[in-house]
Amino acid sequence: MGLSARIRTRDGWALPHAVVTVTDMTGAQVLRAEADDEGAVHDASPLTPGPYTVIVTAVGYAPAASTALVTATGRAEVGTVVLARQGGAELPPPGPWTVDPAHSTVAATAQHLGITSVHGRFTDFGARVEIAQDVEKSRVEAVIKAASIDTGNGMRDGHLKSPDFLDVEAYPEITYRSTGLEPAGTDRWTVHGELTMRGVSRPVDLELSYLGTGADPWGGTRAAFKATAELKREDFAMNYNQVVQAGIAAIGATLKVELDIQAVQGDTLPAA
Repeated sequence: MGLSARIRTRDGWALPHAVVTVTDMTGAQVLRAEADDEGAVHDASPLTPGPYTVIVTAVGYAPAASTALVTATGRAEVGTVVLARQGGAELPPPGPWTVDPAHSTVAATAQHLGITSVHGRFTDFGARVEIAQDVEKSRVEAVIKAASIDTGNGMRDGHLKSPDFLDVEAYPEITYRSTGLEPAGTDRWTVHGELTMRGVSRPVDLELSYLGTGADPWGGTRAAFKATAELKREDFAMNYNQVVQAGIAAIGATLKVELDIQAVQGDTLPAA
């Protein structure tokens, strides 16, 4: 007897603490139950045979309603109910996620001589993401070792580490801390945050795309993201430049940042 249901996200993740409310055809509430940690609802309260309306709600998700018919057994088998994120955008399940540097890339591109691009990346970094039940309260913190810059040219890397640019001896770390999150479309978000580089802090927005989740060979679960941003060098006191001819600068004033991120569910990375 009673009600049974499974509450899931579009990605198939359990939605713990979702609330299922059952009303009769007059609109009177006859049953209310909360999903367990596995997103399952089992309530043994007997129901009088007949049609009912089942409403499922969860913080941060659009509610779903359906009709259930209770038979002479007094039982309603609702099955699996899928809830969509409020606003249509999805993120992984709530909880901590740890960025895996071995399978992630932090890259930057600058224009060179006005005609080509110089590509670089940081090879030493770490980050932690906390997905909140109310997804817009989610947070990210990242630390990048400035001296790990790699453009494929030792002389150029040495100059980038100097006081003309990153000044890695005085400012060994680049940090980013989010201050807010808002949806920008299906599976896309704008992350508002503060970037600190060369001892200067400036607001920087990341345009984030969530690419989905999947199992890894070590028994864990991974989520993939892409993010982009644009920085002005002068905002971080990196004003060095060389004019080669007719006002053309050797290095462009804007840096394009591209992040390819793989995060592992939990507080720690698996032992490879």
